[in-house]
Amino acid sequence: MMRKKPEDFSALSHCPIRNVLDRFGDKWSILVILVLGENKDAMRFNELAQTIGDISQKMLTVTLRTLEADGMVVRKHYPEIPPRVEYDLTDLGKSLLPHVEGLVQWAVKNYDSITKARKKFAARKQLV
Repeated sequence: MMRKKPEDFSALSHCPIRNVLDRFGDKWSILVILVLGENKDAMRFNELAQTIGDISQKMLTVTLRTLEADGMVVRKHYPEIPPRVEYDLTDLGKSLLPHVEGLVQWAVKNYDSITKARKKFAARKQLV
């Protein structure tokens, strides 16, 4: 793998960190990708909302549209009454799963250390 130089990241249009990875820095995108990745079948909107739990309908809609625009999620509309819409990961979205799962494993492994550090930091800030 060829290492990038700092100047390679200076232009937004050419910077993969800001241009691509920034889209996953929100609160919901990675979680939606994980939930879709855990299911073998496509999921309906309400299934996604119920599985995630605390996401608003508006935020789920925005997140799904963003992931669809980036080619991570495919939306399939069935012309039935009532209408049915399902979401699934594309091959591109599926290719991201091992990396996301690695991040999840790291977060679980280090959660206690991180929460302890946060408490220590907060206590130190109260003394100032």
